[in-house]
Amino acid sequence: MPYDDFRHVDTWVFDLDNTLYPPEVRLFDQIERLMTGFIVREIGVDIAAAHDLRRHYWKTYGTTLAGLMHEHGVAPDPFLHEVHALDLGNMPAAPELRRAIAALPGRKIIYTNGSRAHGEKVSAARGLAGVFDAIYGIEDAGYVPKPDRGAFERVFGADGFETGRAAMFEDDPRNLAVPRKMGMRTVLVGAANKGEHIDHRTGDLSEFLQKLV
Repeated sequence: MPYDDFRHVDTWVFDLDNTLYPPEVRLFDQIERLMTGFIVREIGVDIAAAHDLRRHYWKTYGTTLAGLMHEHGVAPDPFLHEVHALDLGNMPAAPELRRAIAALPGRKIIYTNGSRAHGEKVSAARGLAGVFDAIYGIEDAGYVPKPDRGAFERVFGADGFETGRAAMFEDDPRNLAVPRKMGMRTVLVGAANKGEHIDHRTGDLSEFLQKLV
């Protein structure tokens, strides 16, 4: 049973996008369109080239923003504000997930490669406002994205929890390798990937969390 692997955990770290809500909401469709429009306007390329750059920077640097900062000197805050101006009208509330997270013993936090404001707005739209003790965005990591170890160290150090007593929930397997090395329990949400750095996988976060209390 998963419970045995989590009896020592007193800090629960959740990614946001496609982790605390299902990919079927397709929020990233909006984000990617806004990113592409930003690149077209600010970098001066056509739409096809902007699509390619967006994907290339995500694969190479961890986020499109990190690539734009490194390659073009783009200021991060205007970019984050623009690409997170989203329509959240299709975001379904998740009362079961709220109850499951609230029932976990100890501290609960969100850590997203998006902005802190994005984390606050999306979690509220999901019906999760007030459940988390803290929400951290990429600005809290000095605009360095997961999976960079320095990003994790900066955010986790600021929060002050003991990584050996923590668990991380993520939809991107790349972002679980460092937490596992830091002694955290790791749970891959939704994806089918496997690896030594992934302790558990679930297609239903609410159901998984309910087994831990």
